[in-house]
Amino acid sequence: MKSPKGKAAKPRNGSSAKLAGKLAGKPAAQRDNRKSAAAAPMQGFKKPRPKFAKTEQNSASFENTAPAAPKKVSAEPAIAQRPLLKLTGERPQQNLPVILETSPSEDYALLDSGNSLKLEQYGPYRIIRPEAQAIWQPAWPQSEWDKADAVFTGNTDEEGMGRWQFPKQQLGETWPMALQDVRFFGRFTSFRHVGVFPEQAAHWAFMAQQVRDARKKQVNRSVRVLNLFGYTGVASLIAAHAGAEVTHVDASKKAINWARENQALAGLDDKPIRWICEDATKFVAREERRGNTYDIILLDPPAYGRGPNGEVWQLFDNLPQMVDMCRAILSPDALSVVLTAYSIRASFFAIHELMRDRFTGRGGVIESGELILRERSAERALSTSMFSRWIANS
Repeated sequence: MKSPKGKAAKPRNGSSAKLAGKLAGKPAAQRDNRKSAAAAPMQGFKKPRPKFAKTEQNSASFENTAPAAPKKVSAEPAIAQRPLLKLTGERPQQNLPVILETSPSEDYALLDSGNSLKLEQYGPYRIIRPEAQAIWQPAWPQSEWDKADAVFTGNTDEEGMGRWQFPKQQLGETWPMALQDVRFFGRFTSFRHVGVFPEQAAHWAFMAQQVRDARKKQVNRSVRVLNLFGYTGVASLIAAHAGAEVTHVDASKKAINWARENQALAGLDDKPIRWICEDATKFVAREERRGNTYDIILLDPPAYGRGPNGEVWQLFDNLPQMVDMCRAILSPDALSVVLTAYSIRASFFAIHELMRDRFTGRGGVIESGELILRERSAERALSTSMFSRWIANS
């Protein structure tokens, strides 16, 4: 995990002095190499999830448990790589580019953006966060931005740690909000995120409609949804609310606990949701061996990361195999597979052609493009991520 910018780790037991003494007689190149190796950060797992901000009024940790002993971190992949077989048959039809947008609503709104910042409304709170793509000028005057209830400051990297400032009054760590008739907790985390990615709302509405249509078309049909890298469970709750049986997988225990809190707040404790804390790749590989299948799969992986036992995830290395395994666990009457990719240096064509390749012979259509947020101020479009989804023939 990266350290906050401008802050260095404090020396312990004179270790810095000892290291300097050992390197004093070394050539400059060797000294530089040793320093670089010592300072190399460990990659964090998933989109920023594991730590939550503390406030003066609410400084209790999210999970009140004793710290576990540190685990040895390996450099092993989640599972052994298997060769991708060449598939036969026709490639799926394609539809691109497709732009899916989230417009402002009473529950969430991108109010304004510019100067590498975005001003958003999350339920009752107006929030300012970094946004590197907002390279234009804000449309609203400074007086509107000054109404913000919370401002994230510090490291502006996607997974960089920082702090929240509350200009008006100190706020609690969490607050209730809702999207698509499902309530959940927002939370001020130290990674600038608040527990929900509202641009995904277009995927959630699409998925929920598929569930309702399938159950209407076939009475008593059980629609099974698998949510991989499921984070705080908003997509899982929306699927369950629509009538699906849901399996939610995430490697972060804190994210799973947060998702369970969301389930209780949403009043969906009676819905069939399995919460599984495990490496997503290992879970899918086991489901394939057991012959378990799903009708809808949501796949929202990080660009890179590590699992709870040191499993290494690199999107460009591991995504082809993951997509291949997801196809293998689709039911005969499957409805869709939805893939979203964040923070990668690639065109959506990269994941589009991967999906067409791995769904060769399965029929259907591959739709690919970008997810955007539409501003309330000047109606500008802010791109957040790319996606590709396979949709079965109706």
